[in-house]
Amino acid sequence: MFLLRLQFLLPPQRRHLACVALLCSLPPAWRVAQAQEGHLPEVQVRGPRDAAIGSADSASEGAAEQASFQSRPKLRPGDIVEAVPGVVATQHSGDGKANQYFLRGFNLDHGTDFAVTVDGMPVNMPTHGHGQGFADLNFLIPELVSGVRYRKGPYFADSGDFSLAGSASMDYVSALAAPFAELTLGSRGYRRALLAGSRTQDDRTWLGALELAGNDGPWEVPERLRKFNGVLRYAQGAQAQGFHVTAMAYQSHWTATDQVPERAVDEGALGRFGSLDPSDGGRTRRLSLSAKWYRHDAAGQTDISAYAIDYRFDLFSNFTYFLNDPVHGDQFEQTDRRRVFGAQAQHRMPHRIAGLDGVLSFGAQWRGDRIAQVGLYATEARERLSTVRDDKVSQDLFSVHAQQLVNFGERWRGYAGLRGDLLRYQVRGREAVYGAANSGSGHDALASPKAGLAYTATPQHEFYLNAGGGFHSNDVRGATIAADPQTGLPAQRVPALVKGRGSELGWRFAPSDRLSVTAALWQLRLDSELVYVGDAGSTEPGRASRRHGLETTLRWQASPAWRLEADAAWSRARFVGTPPEGEGNYVDNAAERVVAAGAVWQQGPWMATLRLRHMGPRALDTVNSVRSRPTTLLNLGTRYTVNRQLTLGVDLFNLLGRKGNDIEYLYASCTARELLAGACGSEGISGRHVHPMEPRTLRVTARMQF
Repeated sequence: MFLLRLQFLLPPQRRHLACVALLCSLPPAWRVAQAQEGHLPEVQVRGPRDAAIGSADSASEGAAEQASFQSRPKLRPGDIVEAVPGVVATQHSGDGKANQYFLRGFNLDHGTDFAVTVDGMPVNMPTHGHGQGFADLNFLIPELVSGVRYRKGPYFADSGDFSLAGSASMDYVSALAAPFAELTLGSRGYRRALLAGSRTQDDRTWLGALELAGNDGPWEVPERLRKFNGVLRYAQGAQAQGFHVTAMAYQSHWTATDQVPERAVDEGALGRFGSLDPSDGGRTRRLSLSAKWYRHDAAGQTDISAYAIDYRFDLFSNFTYFLNDPVHGDQFEQTDRRRVFGAQAQHRMPHRIAGLDGVLSFGAQWRGDRIAQVGLYATEARERLSTVRDDKVSQDLFSVHAQQLVNFGERWRGYAGLRGDLLRYQVRGREAVYGAANSGSGHDALASPKAGLAYTATPQHEFYLNAGGGFHSNDVRGATIAADPQTGLPAQRVPALVKGRGSELGWRFAPSDRLSVTAALWQLRLDSELVYVGDAGSTEPGRASRRHGLETTLRWQASPAWRLEADAAWSRARFVGTPPEGEGNYVDNAAERVVAAGAVWQQGPWMATLRLRHMGPRALDTVNSVRSRPTTLLNLGTRYTVNRQLTLGVDLFNLLGRKGNDIEYLYASCTARELLAGACGSEGISGRHVHPMEPRTLRVTARMQF
């Protein structure tokens, strides 16, 4: 425990050494001892089971079991969220940056309306240097994840900030079946080493993992990703009561190839995997310490947890090249230095209300972000030229929630809930010209009602009706801004919390444990599509919007050897009202059609997984004048168990060698070549900018268990 505290007291350059010391402090006997009867809840070892008839509260909630998502080939750690039906995770920069997410008619950027938690800690970062809700999952070690629980829509009282479109919750296991060492080598300089193990004695378990990784990728300017990751967990107790404490440490640095103008590729002036600014890239670090105590018995379930996170982020990007600064170029640096503290408690208790069986759940949450520096700077080759924004921010989100579930009979059950959130914030600008004008403090509060009804028509069919209000927070610098930091012109302030309202009609069909089919018809209204533009240091006040769509899922254990999965999602996203002159009502870059399918075959020592993901075209501007191209990605993974100790695996990504794009944008830019030719004018050249999918990529893995 002393070393756990020491990690946060060491200077920044020494903290990664503390994590190594923590891992080395594990007892030398790595073989897992037999646990005493009742030790460690099954959910911690095997992960959650999918939602079922009689227990689910909506058609769009569920859980991806460990065996399902662990078998999938994963190009990046963040790909694990694609276990959530309808979610697409892509990348438009280096592998050290957060993924780009799509769900339910949203281009979620890096997580604005998709809440992600790991081990009870929130991943989304409010008032972030790059973008609101930035959810970087590169610190995740997928092999330790016990399961992925997910929900869609703002229908549940315990779902808070960033969860309007959906949420995903991941926990780490507290014990491993056996310690192991894993080595992966792949195309274009990919290498990864992972060492993990646990030791159990009586009701106490130590678990540790250490990951080292590097990658150059297909880029003409090598990515040179260097990544260090460590986890140490101590768990004690039994299924009825216990606690665990977890320390994590992660850091990485990389060179990024950002999106490039498609016109330059078509003209042959730039290779498909080329770069227009070889100094783009970044570095990040995340240290955390979390703890959870639980007690589950006949009287109810109580869970109390707390966490502390130390986070650093530096990112250098250049999306317009020489449009704004023909001399030095348009590269900019975004920084974030913060510590995050939080605590939450929840209690569930069965009881009777008006003679009916029910379950009352209630809880409270607090999250405090102490941001020592969130900044935006004009740079050239990673050297600062000027300051656009430099702020110190403090914000606290206090939340309480309660939800009452009632069983009205054998077939009907329903719930009603209420959530209250209060955000307090203070911004202190330190930029010399406009910093004082853009400083300020304030608060905002929302009450969000929730309700749901379930009807079990037969033991195989269940129908759901859900509705509720929710919200996402905005970058609080937009709530105090007075002057645009780029132009000095008056800027419009925006609310710190933006309300959304949604509803859903769903159906679940489960004739046996081997087959499950769901369908959900949903709609969501947002008061505003407000977005803080980290590239410019200002807030864009957007219009109100409406989305609706249809989602279906299939899970089928066709035979002992075959498991089949399929998901399909169709969405329509539009702004509401009469559009301004020159604009339309399409929500630009909103996902419209996503289809995913997979097959897992396991026979004796062999296992093979085939995964297909298709993302249809979408409008790149509000008038739908330019649409993205559809992308189809097919991945193959195979495993062969040589003996009890050794397993060999081969993953082949982009099996068909498709030349699609991970992301496409429509905006104006000016390259150095175009600048010299005098072709840019004052507004640049508008066009499609793309970041390509990686080409066919091979990775080979060997795992040795001890």
